[in-house]
Order: sequence, then C-alpha cells, then structure tokens
Amino acid sequence: MSAEYRIGVDVGGTFTDCVLLRPDGSVVLEKAPTTPGDQSDGVIAALTQVAAAEGLSLEELLRQTLTIVHGTTTGDNTMIQMTGAPTGLLVTSGFRDEIEFRRCYKEDIWDPTLPAPYPIARRRVRLEIDERMTAEGEVDIPLDEEGVRKATARLRAFGVTSIAISFLHSYLNNTHELRAREIVLDEYPDVEMVSLSHEVLPKPPEFERTSTTLVNAYVGPPIARYLGRLTERLAAAGYSHELLVATSSGGVATAAAAARRAVATIGSGPTGGVTAAAKVAATADLGDVVSVDMGGTSYDVCLIRDGRPEIKMDWNWFHRYCIGIPMIDIPSIGAGGGSIIWEEGGVLHVGPQSAQSDPGPVCYGRGGVEPTVSDADLVLGRLDPDGFAGGRMTLDLDAARAALGEVGQRVGLDVQGVAAAAVRLVDANMTDAIRRVLSLAGADPRKLNLVAFGGMGGVHAATQARALGMSKVVVPRAAAGLSALGLLSANHVVDDSRGYISPMAEVDLTHLGALAADLEAAARAELKVANVAEDNVKLEWSLLLVYPGQTFDVSIPVEHPADVDAAVNEFHRRNAEARLIEARAQEPILRGVRLTAIGEVDQPADATLESVKQIEPRSHRRMWVGDQWHEAVPVYDVAAANPGVAIAGPAAIVGPFTTVIVGEQETATATRNGDIVIHLGQ
Repeated sequence: MSAEYRIGVDVGGTFTDCVLLRPDGSVVLEKAPTTPGDQSDGVIAALTQVAAAEGLSLEELLRQTLTIVHGTTTGDNTMIQMTGAPTGLLVTSGFRDEIEFRRCYKEDIWDPTLPAPYPIARRRVRLEIDERMTAEGEVDIPLDEEGVRKATARLRAFGVTSIAISFLHSYLNNTHELRAREIVLDEYPDVEMVSLSHEVLPKPPEFERTSTTLVNAYVGPPIARYLGRLTERLAAAGYSHELLVATSSGGVATAAAAARRAVATIGSGPTGGVTAAAKVAATADLGDVVSVDMGGTSYDVCLIRDGRPEIKMDWNWFHRYCIGIPMIDIPSIGAGGGSIIWEEGGVLHVGPQSAQSDPGPVCYGRGGVEPTVSDADLVLGRLDPDGFAGGRMTLDLDAARAALGEVGQRVGLDVQGVAAAAVRLVDANMTDAIRRVLSLAGADPRKLNLVAFGGMGGVHAATQARALGMSKVVVPRAAAGLSALGLLSANHVVDDSRGYISPMAEVDLTHLGALAADLEAAARAELKVANVAEDNVKLEWSLLLVYPGQTFDVSIPVEHPADVDAAVNEFHRRNAEARLIEARAQEPILRGVRLTAIGEVDQPADATLESVKQIEPRSHRRMWVGDQWHEAVPVYDVAAANPGVAIAGPAAIVGPFTTVIVGEQETATATRNGDIVIHLGQ
C-alpha cells in the first residue's frame, strides 16, 4: 500500500487529540484521555480511534501514513514537576554561580517571600574547569583535561546522569567543549546525556546560553526515553517513516534531533493551534486577532499580527528558567474545563489546579471528587450530558451537583449559584489574561477579534470578547482539535542563529558568509527530513544588532547576510521610530546572523459548504446564558450550520467534541468552510 495519510497528534493536559488528513484534504478528528504516566499510551489510543473512524486497523492506518507530527508536553511536565534527570554543570572558572544570579531577575519584585526556583543543579554539582576563550575566539587558558576527569568522577559519585557544559565564548571556538565531552564519555560511558552550549544556543549572552543548556540537559533524558518508546511502538505497529516533533518556534524536528535539543520542545504544545488560528483569521478576513485555546487544563493566549504570531528570541522565561531559543510568544494560565473549584476562608476560587485526565472532572465518573469548570458548565446546561466526546461519554449530572453543593455550602450558595459564580470567576481570569497580553503589546482589544479553540473555547469565548469590547468571535469547525490540525497545516519553520561579535564597520564578510552557509545547510537538512521539497523552502535572513552597551539583540531583516549597510540603516531607523532618539553617530555591533527557513507544506483542502436558508434545532434545553437562566434554548448541530443562516442567541451549536454558546443579542453565522462566527454587535 502507498503512504497517503498525514497525522497530527497533540497531547493536552486532559485529552490527546489526533487529526487525520486524508489525501483529498478532508480531516478526521478523534480524542482519547491523556495518560500522564506514559503519554505514549494516550497517543496509541487516539491513533487507534482515528483508525477505527476510517474503517482501518491501527496497523493498516500506519502502513499507509507518510507523516506523523507530534506535539508533546513531556518537557513542560518535566519542568513543572521538576522530575528531570539528575544534572551537573561544568563551567569556566569564575562562573559557578552565574545560574543563581539570574541577571537579578525575579518574577515578582514586590514579593520578598518569593523563593528562588528549584535548582536544576545544586552548587555541589556545579563545578569549575580551568579554561578560557577570548571574545575573539582565541585560546587564553588551555583546557585543564585532568580537571575535567576529576569533575566527571565527582559528578558520577553524586549520582549525576546528565551533564551540561557551558564554557565562555564557546560559540566562537568550540574546541574546549568538544574535548570536554570526549573526556566525559571516556570517564563516564553510561552518562545519559552531555549537553554542549555551542550546540544548544551558539550565541551570547553568557547567562542565557548557560541556562538554556542546563534546562536542555535536565529535560533531555526524559524526552529521549519517551520519544524512543513512542517511536518503537509506532514502528512495531507498522509506521516506517520518521516521527516528527513540534518545536517551540513552530517548526519540526526528528525524534532523534528533538531528544538532543530537547529544550526546543518546551512550550511547543500550543504552537500548532496558533498557526492554524492565523489561517482561520485570514480565511474569515478578520485582520489582526487574539487566539485563545481553552482545553481541560490551560488557557493559552497569543496576539497574531499581520498573519503571524510573534516569535521572541532571547528573554523567554518558562517554568522560572530562562530559555534563550526562538519561541512563539504564548502566555498561559491555569484555566480550563478541568480547573478545580475550591473554597478557602469562605472565598470561592477557580484553578489554577486542574483535575487533568486522571481522575478528571467529577462528571467524568473516573473517581474525581473535586468539582471543576466542566462540572459547573454541565449543571448550567451548557454541556450535553449524553453527547459528550462524540457520544462516547455520558456525564454524571447528579455527581457534579453533589460535588458543587459541598463547595456551595461552605460559601453560602446553592448548587446553581456556585456553578454560576465559578463560571464568572474563570471567565474573569481568562479575560484578564488577554488584557495582560494586549497591554504589554500596546494593542487595543476593541480593534481586534477573537479566534477561540480547544474543547471548551467556544463555551466561554463570547463572554470574554464582549467584556473586551470586541465585535466578532470565530470558533473553527475543527476547534476541538485545532492544535493537532495546525501541526499538519502550518508550514514547517526552522529558526536558528550563529554568534559573531564585531563592530559593523569591521565585519568579515567571508566569515559571515561561512556562518550563513552553515545555517542554511542545517536548515535544509532538517526540512528534508520533514519531507519538504527543495522548491518549497523559503529563506528569510536577519542580522542581529545592538548599540554598544545594549544586552539584547534586535533582529533586522535583510535580503542577504552580506547586506550589512542596509541592516545598519534599518537598525537606526527602527531605533529612532521606537525611541524618538536619533543615534546614527553610534556604530552598531553585530552579534550574529539569523535564518528563518520556511518549508511550505500541502494544505488541507478548504471546504466550500452549500448555502441554506434555514435550519431546525435538534433539541431544546434549559441553559444559563448571559448571567441568567433561559428556558427551551435551541440546540443546533454544527454539521447543519452552513452559510446563509443566522442563528440568533441565546442558542448552542454542538459538535462531536465542543459546544459554541451564543448569547443574547448575538448572532452566529457560518463561513464558507464551516467556521462559526459570532457577531457581538457594538
């Protein structure tokens, strides 16, 4: 059989989503509960379900599958729970405590009781090595090889199984780091990982490079074990191609490459949804939008301008550690269908703790005893107890009522009152999360629209958009699996850089060209593994510039890396525009060259639905909409919501894995491809 299918798999905190892309461009969406103990169990279960939906066995499906792209939260979970490999750190003499200084950064400067983050490598396993490179990449102090041997023996004695090596200016001359790895492997052949800073982040500044390398060494072994296990299970079931893993910049890597540079998978989970949301916004002609992903555990927010989410280069703090690689900027809070409703001191709270998939909300009937947002939505009539998860789950309304009633007694509210209060609280938390993102970007929400996805996005989105003064909300027809679909529909992106420090007037174009050639070769090789044809590769170059004394690079687009004069002029122009200060008398410093290689992939076919004049509701039920009860609210099937029909609220539009709530004085229409647009009015 010829390979013809493409599959995207996204592991969430509650459900694992699987999207099958058929050769004709149509899609099939299935879900399975996420299995925190071993995520590969949930992945295999989701693949089995999508195979059954296609009338195939798992083996038959995988033998006909060309590509599987996987978004994994293993790295994030490792950092959240601090369950990574026992990790040691070798640094240049004098830099032992650099990781603790953190550039004096503290997440909350007004909280004197905020403790330092849990140390990945305690001081006793952070060891100094006599060696030093100059800022020009020349050897100042030769590598103390005996010192490396002694340090390795000490780390082994302390039970360290993964070692990070970050030597000064190694991005200019990597010989000391390479030799140190050889010695470590000679002395400790069973070490799980040796992570070199010039391979993880080959550019300054020093602290960011050390922190990123340390995180890579910490999460690398768990990710390597997980991806190795999943790869073996897929191969045993008939899959014969490379497993591709989503990265935090929106690109992909092979499982082997992701294991070596595991830090690039942190924060990668939501990237597929964001890139798909950008396409949804373009199809609906919305302009700049905010995308929100409300699943079972988290609520992810991203500002999309000019069709692209912002990619941050340097100052990315995830799980209280700095990660200096390019990452799509997607802030997240603990809010979702599984967010726990709790009481403390007579005050009601929602989240950030989550019931996740095990045991899950009380209404799932899997042993959960703490009520959640999903339980509240069920009690308020906003979820269908008999049609949840495509009809495969029956929600226990009585159990949800009982659990909410216990919390309600402690805050002086009845069951319906505590459910409504919890929904108002979680909506307020999510709306504030959007406000924070927009305020930091200087964006006016009244000039933006909302793209809402995730299993619970359509239930709450209109309330948030109305509070922000927006006029439209778009809920994609594939909202419940948009992140998995986005892994397939988004173009593959490889975003990398090489360090080179020089005054712009003294740049060696030959050396700069060699760095650019190295970047291009590596990017093309990575995209080739992802089955991207050479003709479909687009290269976007930037030079990284700063004024003398500045810390963080400014990425200046250029047609070619040798266009240094054009880069200087644009750098001065941007500075004058942003700061209203003319600084052309200062000569900028080149800090490196950056390449964004975009591999265009075949897109799912755009559906074109026939227009209809009217549709009939499939049922009616009592529902809480707009802060009050409504009797006999019409419930429509999303499959019948075609263009040409306007559904007046209050109403519910229900699909196999999600629900869209339309409020009073709101109207829902469908785009030509079936996405739901809620018109909020002024």
